[in-house]
Amino acid sequence: MSTIQNCKILSIPKIEDPRGNLSVIENDVIPFDIKRVYYLYDVPSGAERGGHSHREQYEFLVALSGSFDVILNDGNQQKTISLNKPFEGLLITNGIWRELKNFSSGAVCLVIASDVFDEEDYIREFKEFLESKS
Repeated sequence: MSTIQNCKILSIPKIEDPRGNLSVIENDVIPFDIKRVYYLYDVPSGAERGGHSHREQYEFLVALSGSFDVILNDGNQQKTISLNKPFEGLLITNGIWRELKNFSSGAVCLVIASDVFDEEDYIREFKEFLESKS
């Protein structure tokens, strides 16, 4: 069973250079094969994203620019993690409810997923999520 303790911040290698830094995310950084990449941007002030859980899929979230909070819930505990460094990312395992809030102006959230989009993998109602945990 997935718990919040399974979700953790992972370092992304950072190559420093006076011309600008470079970070690379490959399969040795995250514990799954990359199947899908997407990003959230131009999130209006006060808007929220996420609000779901995945039955099987893992995700890795990175604040490429700006900052935002990720609220994690495993059905027993809740934890808020602030992302604001492009050389760190949050691994979210399956079976964890996530909400993304408090986006700063210009924030960009990169999401790397372990699988392609499959609506059947989503739990979009919190009540159903809690029922799936019992």
